Amino acid sequence: MDAFLQNCLTGLSIGSIYALIAIGYTMVYGILRLINFAHGDIFMMAGYFMIICMTDLLIPWYISIILVVAATVVLGVCIEKVAYKPLRTAPRMSVMISAIGVSYFLQNFATYLFSAQPKSYPTIGFLSESIQIGNISTTLVTFVTPILTILLVIALVVLVKKTKIGMAMRAVSRDFETAQLMGIKINNVISFTFVIGCALAGIGSILYFIPRSSVYPLAGSLPGLKCFVAAVFGGIGSIPGALVGGFLIGLSETFIKSSAYSEFS
Repeated sequence: MDAFLQNCLTGLSIGSIYALIAIGYTMVYGILRLINFAHGDIFMMAGYFMIICMTDLLIPWYISIILVVAATVVLGVCIEKVAYKPLRTAPRMSVMISAIGVSYFLQNFATYLFSAQPKSYPTIGFLSESIQIGNISTTLVTFVTPILTILLVIALVVLVKKTKIGMAMRAVSRDFETAQLMGIKINNVISFTFVIGCALAGIGSILYFIPRSSVYPLAGSLPGLKCFVAAVFGGIGSIPGALVGGFLIGLSETFIKSSAYSEFS
């Protein structure tokens, strides 16, 4: 029973991170009908931003977190302006090719800047502390991640349902051309969508790399693919669905790994 609960907690934790990244996929798809294949690599770049802030510049962790999220948002918005905006009226295949190109560019750019060798991720001490819940031993970040993710998803759903910008996002996702004719500033809505998605990717990156302690140029590829699958499982375009899909992928992955380890040990 303890092993089952331990796997549940671990699965919910990694699933929460997948959910945060999957929301970026699902929001961009809901607005632009675009699968942003570079989203996993933006998540990877956020890991390097933290290394630069804490290891190279020796900035305290509480300031570094803010700077990393801000830098990730700036990167995502710049990608949207440079790679996606000029192709807004182009065929969907052209935009998809551009997204794949941005993904490869970020991977090779990271390799050029930081080399292909893994870089040590800085330690944020209190999040790595061990805590005991009954007979279950875990780290604080594993316990905090699902709670933080659920709170962020609730806040995002409220923003989409109850605010003016949220109403504009829903209008654009329903009918792009009609929303533009009604006076909605399409470019602002799209930029705001990328801001939210990249901010969540930045937060997810911090929670993901703390227990893994290293970053490398392809570190975002596999998590990005899993998060895309999570978004599809949850019904791409649905924010709560991305949360459910992330939990499903995280739990499935954890229990499969645990079962395989038990079988071969």
